[in-house]
Amino acid sequence: MASASSFAPPKLADFILTERLGSGTYATVYKAYRKGDSREVVAVKVVAKKTLNKASTENLLTEIEILKTVRHPHIVQLKDFQWDAENIYLILEWCSGGDLSRFIRSRRILPERVARRFLQQIACALQFLHERNISHLDLKPQNILLSGSALKLADFGFAQYMSPWDEQSALRGSPLYMAPEMVCRRQYDSRVDLWSVGVILYEALFGRAPFASRSYAELEEKIRSNQPIELPPGARVSKDCRDLLLRLLERNPDARITFAEFFTHPFVDLEHMPSAESLVKAKELVLQAIQKDQEGERSAALSLYCSALEHFVPAIHYETDRQRKDALRQKVSQYVSRAEELKALVASDNRLSFEEARTSRDVLREMSRDQPRLQAALEMASTAIAKEENGLDDHVALDVYQQCLGELLLVLAAEPQGRRRELLHSEIKSLMTRAEYLKKHIMMQETQRDVSLDREPLADSVRSSCCLQ
Repeated sequence: MASASSFAPPKLADFILTERLGSGTYATVYKAYRKGDSREVVAVKVVAKKTLNKASTENLLTEIEILKTVRHPHIVQLKDFQWDAENIYLILEWCSGGDLSRFIRSRRILPERVARRFLQQIACALQFLHERNISHLDLKPQNILLSGSALKLADFGFAQYMSPWDEQSALRGSPLYMAPEMVCRRQYDSRVDLWSVGVILYEALFGRAPFASRSYAELEEKIRSNQPIELPPGARVSKDCRDLLLRLLERNPDARITFAEFFTHPFVDLEHMPSAESLVKAKELVLQAIQKDQEGERSAALSLYCSALEHFVPAIHYETDRQRKDALRQKVSQYVSRAEELKALVASDNRLSFEEARTSRDVLREMSRDQPRLQAALEMASTAIAKEENGLDDHVALDVYQQCLGELLLVLAAEPQGRRRELLHSEIKSLMTRAEYLKKHIMMQETQRDVSLDREPLADSVRSSCCLQ
């Protein structure tokens, strides 16, 4: 029998091994077909026994044990494993889209919306693993495969069962994606996977890893440095995306974002990840919206329509049938139109109260001459309102609203009972209403853009890989 390292692929009883897909220190992966009528396509990972030492044998056994027990739409499935005198064979699910590294290189950089959908799928798989105390320990774009509309974690050759309090010191994975504590050979735990996710997201958005280097010595020097990670000059990413990136790429694991914080981060937003449940949730919410609309409760109906749209867009991305997808788009367009009408009506309803709030704000400003912090927060509120009414950059206006509300709430907590406290409370309520109204406006604009982008003609491989099919 030919060994895995020879030119011809090895022989396997139930499969015909064809092209070689890649190889590493211990294994070579081939595309293969199951013999018989089904002609099922699989990937076969061939491990030559003579290349195994004690550590690599333990890693292989752990890989098989983990993959035998996990079943998840975003983790490559182990269908079977076999062995003979020379090799061990892992028969794995076939992923036709190649790996994420090749996909990123072919596009140079990915739009934030595409990187976010990829991140959601990685986070979904990691949440499943984390609940079972499994750490991958070798997360990198080359180990993330694309299959139709799904992205899948692969190559669990370094994976370990690790409780949150377990620590390791063995060097595992690829240096470019290794957390600093691992490269520096300090004790590490499962949080190294979060660093690797940060590097992958950085590379997807900017086309290179944060420590891209010409040599290993240069790479190690950058990783060992105490300098905080910075985004490339002129990087145009959302506030939530920037926050997540910098918290993932925190050199000190104790200061790094936790798994619980990662899974609930607004940029990850697992609640609105495209899934089979997206359409169910959307339909439930839109029925409630229609009922409130019929009852004349405009503000409540608008909120429910917006919540429904946050699930309808993922439902469009998840749907693969072309006719059902087009039907969903038409429905979404109708709901966006009605939400826009309601938004105009609610704005009209709010106009009088906003004018009253403007008068109260002037009185509050006069009463706050001895409170510099409150004066500054009220100036910030005026800036937010001006930016909103200008309409040039709604995201900036919303950020200013959120900053001034944070300041005003702190001032309110320290303000004694009296007329000024009453005015301050009313001002906060008014600004919260405006901020919520602006947030809905932004969401509807993004929904329209997202649905429009979904209509753009794309090559099939790109369409499936971006979850837009």
